[in-house]
Amino acid sequence: MGMRKGLEYVPRRASDLVMEALTDTRVVVVNGARQVGKSTLAEVVLRQSNGGQARFLDDPGTRAAAAADPVRFIRHDDLMLIDEVQRVPDLWLAIKNLVDREPRPGRFLLTGSARLLSLRSLPDALPGRSETIELWPLSQGEIDGGPDGFVDAAFAIGGDLRADPHELRRADYLQRLMRGGFPDAVRRATPRRRERFFEAYLADVITRDVQQVADIERAGDMRRLIALLAAQTGGLVNFSRLANDLSITAPTVRSYVEILETIYLVRLIPAWSSGATARAIGAPKLIFVDSGLAASVATGAVAEPPVGGLLEGFVLSELARQLTWSNAKARLYHYRDRDQYEVDAILEDNAGYVIGIEVKASETIRAEDFNGLRHLQRRLGAHFRAGYVLYCGSDSLSFGDGLACLPISALWTTDARA
Repeated sequence: MGMRKGLEYVPRRASDLVMEALTDTRVVVVNGARQVGKSTLAEVVLRQSNGGQARFLDDPGTRAAAAADPVRFIRHDDLMLIDEVQRVPDLWLAIKNLVDREPRPGRFLLTGSARLLSLRSLPDALPGRSETIELWPLSQGEIDGGPDGFVDAAFAIGGDLRADPHELRRADYLQRLMRGGFPDAVRRATPRRRERFFEAYLADVITRDVQQVADIERAGDMRRLIALLAAQTGGLVNFSRLANDLSITAPTVRSYVEILETIYLVRLIPAWSSGATARAIGAPKLIFVDSGLAASVATGAVAEPPVGGLLEGFVLSELARQLTWSNAKARLYHYRDRDQYEVDAILEDNAGYVIGIEVKASETIRAEDFNGLRHLQRRLGAHFRAGYVLYCGSDSLSFGDGLACLPISALWTTDARA
């Protein structure tokens, strides 16, 4: 089967999604950032699928063979894993032709580390034949062996949701966000060793991944932009201000941010509005896909890293991970309006029900911490399912009908089945 040795595997929730998709879908794509564990996950799935063939396109000889004769390269009888498939775009057409001629499920398991043009066109090239599963860095529940069930529990239970008291305090949460979720960073024993990982990761991203998706003449501009974004993580993206700070044009900044999204370094969180909240501001928020990388870059960029913004980014990225496997089909937004009401995270499901989440970096809660959530509750009425303030304390407390404060650890310790 060509399995590579030396795998250290933390069980991933995405593996069940991949296995399920392979039972009824011809082509399954696992997509995500560099070094989040896509190859390892795919190899484990291949092993659990009673075998198959594996092709790794980071090997120069394998890559040359794929480019020279794509049709022969993909010829097989069972499941074929092709790792880093974006390296040989010509494989797409060959795969499409093969799965059209032989339309049985579970033919190809593909991994990619960028939303490249070829990957973006996959739904068009393979309509009804493919499914893409997004793999993020490890969640806190995957690291701890916790249930990671907050999103489903919030929609199911609403404002009555409570979490078990937890021993974690502000310093513990900051340590977790600085560790992040890249498997290689989590395994490293000291902050100093993790810092070396983040430095090498960022250098790799700029010299390899960015160059793969765009012809960037001034890599220094991209590096400075990443530093500016890390220093204001969790904040609204102001392209004009970033352009002024970098002495480049706003359209160039937009294209650079789009590249950083394409290679899964950052994620834009769109603004949320409804007919009941017409005064909403439409600028997106930006978070880093990995909080540890964001903290590392921010610490090197500014004298006082934005602890509140980094913690908010940490929470939003945990929510985004859960949305890839939750039963609740919901989308992640943020809310801010011209009357200065804001809510850090909005989850809206397909039925239009809304969960509001505020993030506080303190160990105590005040009534005014719920101002934005109360505003939304008044505006939305029955469609407001619940509002939570997630904070660095240990207690779960009610702040009125449908409103509660919970420890941040509720994100990964809550079991939706309880």
